[in-house]
Amino acid sequence: MEFECIIYEKQDHLAVIKLNRPKVLNAMNRQLWLDVQDALKDAGDDSDIRVLIITGEGRAFSTGADLKESKTRSLEDYRKYLEELQEATRKILRFEKPTIAAVNGYALGSGYELALACDLRIAADEAQIGSPEAKVTSSVTGGAMRLVQVLVGPAKAKELLFTGEYIDGKEAERIGLVNRSVPLDELWNATTAMARKIAENSSFSIKMIKKGLQIAQGEASMEALMDFEIEACLACVSTKERQASLKTFENRKE
Repeated sequence: MEFECIIYEKQDHLAVIKLNRPKVLNAMNRQLWLDVQDALKDAGDDSDIRVLIITGEGRAFSTGADLKESKTRSLEDYRKYLEELQEATRKILRFEKPTIAAVNGYALGSGYELALACDLRIAADEAQIGSPEAKVTSSVTGGAMRLVQVLVGPAKAKELLFTGEYIDGKEAERIGLVNRSVPLDELWNATTAMARKIAENSSFSIKMIKKGLQIAQGEASMEALMDFEIEACLACVSTKERQASLKTFENRKE
């Protein structure tokens, strides 16, 4: 299969989606989300695939929405982008096979949220993870309003989302946001080792366990939450301060 914004590979019962816009640190556009959905369908339909890994090409997992595109989008185009983002996230959340995010660098905004949607997360020690939405007059998507709280608790989730501060992989592991943090040069081996350990087990058992865990979390209300996230994000980007926030964010010192 040929893709514009991802690299998709399959080997030894594992499927890998690698976000592939390295020149913009894998910033996300609508086509990327469409590519991810197509790869998810292929991996889901392939009975030989037991685990799916998502990672990024280059020095970032993903820095989130492509802000250059965001500045020129109409509200209707923005809604279409958000709907594809949410649909891709829904498909990851509902994916019957285990998913692992290998967070190799920056994982910001909707890039961070993509990692949250996966079942497991392994991060590089030096990865920078966070939600800068409040800094650019936007709002979180991808079910993050629930997913972050489930992982780190309500108070810590509010701290992370309200401040927009980034944390590294080690801190993310300490607070339970990721399962493991390892040196960058060990990330791929650690991720594939976990994936192969899972792949050795009964795929049907894991399918049933995953479905049960989803039911326990309340799938129906998650749907309502994700619909709300679209409206919240559109309301934010419609404000007068949006463009000023983007300019300030682009000019910030790293």
